[in-house]
Amino acid sequence: MSERQLQRDTWLRSVLQGRPARLTTASEDASFRRYFRVHLDGETRIVMDAPPPQEDCRPFVQVTRLLADAGVNVPVIYAADLTQGLLLLSDLGERQYLHALDEASADALYRDAIATLVLFQRDGDASSLPHYDRGRLLAEMRLFPQWFLAHHLGLAPDARTHDVLEHAFELLAGACLEQPQVLVHRDYHSRNLMVTPAACPGVLDYQDAVLGPAAYDLVSLLRDVYVCWPAARVARWVAQHHALAGAAGVLPGVSLAAFTRWFDLCGVQRHLKVAGIFARLYYRDGKDRYLADIPLTLRYLVQVAATHPELAALTALLRELDVAAGDAAARSALPRAGAAR
Repeated sequence: MSERQLQRDTWLRSVLQGRPARLTTASEDASFRRYFRVHLDGETRIVMDAPPPQEDCRPFVQVTRLLADAGVNVPVIYAADLTQGLLLLSDLGERQYLHALDEASADALYRDAIATLVLFQRDGDASSLPHYDRGRLLAEMRLFPQWFLAHHLGLAPDARTHDVLEHAFELLAGACLEQPQVLVHRDYHSRNLMVTPAACPGVLDYQDAVLGPAAYDLVSLLRDVYVCWPAARVARWVAQHHALAGAAGVLPGVSLAAFTRWFDLCGVQRHLKVAGIFARLYYRDGKDRYLADIPLTLRYLVQVAATHPELAALTALLRELDVAAGDAAARSALPRAGAAR
């Protein structure tokens, strides 16, 4: 037993006051956090194991309170030791949206997810959260040349490539900042939404929430890098959110055309970032599970950028570099199972 396991188990025995319990692995994510399901007599709980100094549980606790106050279905925190990085939470189940979504279920599941999104956009008090400011937006997009182009494709961006990318990054950051600013989950997608008996989905993995653009979480949901839907269906869901958010006062006086443009440009910003993060997770952290999700990320990036004339130079660059073919070749040459370079 590792020192960390002993620390976790000792804390859990104290919190449960000696009640017999069995632990199984619930999930892991892209960070150092791990989750364990605690099996008690007839019920379950979740232990979040977030080892300091790599992880800080305080943002999770803070955002849990903000979302719960807004009426969002988030885990109940039964016990917490922020010094040790250990929390005991209610269990929102094992059925992710990712595994529940299909042609028949999608409209109902997305209706509930959109209603929940509007709920915390309207009622979530984001005043104490970090701002999704220009510096943060630009730093995220710069992961694309640093980790995807340089590390994954083996391309050293020249001066022209740098200039094209920086011009696009500034435009995309500006589009994010001109929107109404609301509570933004930042990873509001099918792996972080749980199907529960309640009408609204269970929401997880929100500790990185910020005050940011109103279209950001919707594009995370509808241009999810783990599941893809036809453009016409996505457009209907965007219109559904626009109507609901407009009625709730989240998008005062914003036309559907203007909101759709924001939705698209937020998506380009996000997918540049995600391609960089997925490459970094492999090359820096030895996590290869996200490599398989790069092709869909790139497809969104190229297809959506091509629909906006102001991104013509970016579109031409992505096609010139042939990022999709380069990614396929790079992935085929890589060792797997965590044997990162």
